[in-house]
Amino acid sequence: MNSTASVHPTSQMLYAGTDFSKLTWIELQWTAWYLWIGNPILATGLASFLLHEVVYFGRCIPWIIIDAIPYFRKWKLQPNKVPTPQEQWECTKQVLFSHFMVELPVIWLFHPLAEACGMTTWQVPFPRWQLQAAQIALFFVFEDMFHFFAHQALHWGPLYKHIHKIHHKYSAPFGLAAEYAHPAEVMILGTGTVAGPLLYCWFRQDLHIFTVYIWITLRLFQAVDAHSGYDFPWSLQHILPFWSGAEHHDFHHMAFVNNFSTSFRWCDRLFGTDDKYRAYRQRLDKMKKLNLSKDEFEKMERKMIAEAEQEGLRAEAEVESYTFTGKKKAE
Repeated sequence: MNSTASVHPTSQMLYAGTDFSKLTWIELQWTAWYLWIGNPILATGLASFLLHEVVYFGRCIPWIIIDAIPYFRKWKLQPNKVPTPQEQWECTKQVLFSHFMVELPVIWLFHPLAEACGMTTWQVPFPRWQLQAAQIALFFVFEDMFHFFAHQALHWGPLYKHIHKIHHKYSAPFGLAAEYAHPAEVMILGTGTVAGPLLYCWFRQDLHIFTVYIWITLRLFQAVDAHSGYDFPWSLQHILPFWSGAEHHDFHHMAFVNNFSTSFRWCDRLFGTDDKYRAYRQRLDKMKKLNLSKDEFEKMERKMIAEAEQEGLRAEAEVESYTFTGKKKAE
């Protein structure tokens, strides 16, 4: 055994013996990045954080523009609640705080942890796309189930009052609010996003961090879109009926109850945590068949939204009335 061998090879050693003529364009860019930075840990940490920031805010920008254009109100789930510039700026400040004070240190430690679990990072070529697609599908299912149970736990009295309540500040969410949360919540729910790949890698050891980057990108798109507050005819839930989308998650913010999952509707349907949501949608669908005028429909819709919000406020107050012992506070 060569005792002088380095655990993390230098830039000169990284791709020794690699036939660059057989690499794809994206694989060549990948090697160029690691060779340019020169340190795999630094290169992975920097790439991971930049990816998160560029994708998150890049996906939020279209929704900010849409919120500023009245034409799109007809597809807004709560049309009378459009975020103001002040609300969006306050939200952005909290999100940036979480990104730099909570997520950045965790992202920076991801490389050594990933390699300890057997994940490849700087290596090329990438795995075949069929394997990557299967892995990403598995991560979606794992995260959805993890989020469903963790999210429900955060609606338990003390955890809600001291942690999750921040995220429920906006009863009509918008894209930037996807990661508007208490630092503890960022860690708790973020575990579902990174634990899937790490656990998979621990058992299989055929996962590349490039696949994880694709997964993170899709997960961020899902989170931002689910909080967008818009339901377009071309939204994914109209193509894949089991996809949650904004129409599903918006009800959770509006009514406080139901719809605890992220990407799919399966867990909520299986455990009966979508009953109020389905009743609300049935009422709305029946209302659409009454041939009402635009003004009449909007008036009735506003009334339904107000009723759901009032029920949600009562449910929220009920949750907050419980202490760590599980007993109600004396009134």
